[in-house]
Amino acid sequence: MTAKARKLIRRITATIQAGVQIGTDAAYAILNSGLDLNHLIRTSDMLDRLGIHLPDGQQSWYGRHVAKAYRNANGGQNAPRAWVKHRTTGRRIHVFVYAPNDPALIEGLRSYKSTRSLVTAADFAECA
Repeated sequence: MTAKARKLIRRITATIQAGVQIGTDAAYAILNSGLDLNHLIRTSDMLDRLGIHLPDGQQSWYGRHVAKAYRNANGGQNAPRAWVKHRTTGRRIHVFVYAPNDPALIEGLRSYKSTRSLVTAADFAECA
């Protein structure tokens, strides 16, 4: 084995050992370090603010409509993603996050058939 290969193996081993010692919450905080999660919301947070309670499967579809509206408004770019705990299972999931006043959130409400009749633009302005 060459010296270069041994050095690479030592570096990989040290990285793995450091990763094992760090806690799960700290690891996810590092993954989310580029985001200001105090000023970004998930689509489920938006529905909670509006008082709309949908089952998880329907919330997921609403999120897809919001993501599509965001991509249409931003030249195909996806919204930022964050690792968060699922509200019912507690498992970590990777979700898109948005500014509370992002137009994609209201467009998603308008385009998704289960929320289309529940919310008006005035309601959205009040909760944002």
